[in-house]
Amino acid sequence: MKIQVRLNNYRRSARKVREAIPVIKGLKVERALNQLEVMQKGSAYDLKKLLASAIATAKNDFNLEEKNLIVGEVMVQEGKTLKRWRARAYGRANQILKRTCHVLLTVEEVKIATEDKKKNVDKNKKTVIKKSVKKSVKKSVKKKIEKKNVAKKDFKDKNRQDVKKKVKKSKHNKVVKTQKVNK
Repeated sequence: MKIQVRLNNYRRSARKVREAIPVIKGLKVERALNQLEVMQKGSAYDLKKLLASAIATAKNDFNLEEKNLIVGEVMVQEGKTLKRWRARAYGRANQILKRTCHVLLTVEEVKIATEDKKKNVDKNKKTVIKKSVKKSVKKSVKKKIEKKNVAKKDFKDKNRQDVKKKVKKSKHNKVVKTQKVNK
């Protein structure tokens, strides 16, 4: 189940808030809260409050356990920009843009399988998948090694061809002239 919480018209630029997002995305909720606690970004405190709100919503409204929750999708969109001005020298004015953003945070429930369910899973399917993955990895590694070897041979051949003799032959297959060719 997905629980979404929004923070609208947050008075920071979307660019600054987006810097804090990759640190918490995909983590368990407890760990994400710890990361935000330690983070030095200005938006970390408000993101922490938003995440705590999402956890409270999941607990109270949907009866979910905190240990089963992870941070899912986090989107930061630009909001309205407040335009102000500041007086400058010689009667001029400079524009000041006070940016806002909207943060959408999704908390998802992860279903933790019990040991009974884990035993019922077909082990043969897992091994077949693992073997096919291993085979494809081995094939790709072999192809890369072959490409490297071919590249080395081509490089050596080019170096050998730099100093070769070019022979011109006449109509009667007699050697007329020999020249050294340097590329």
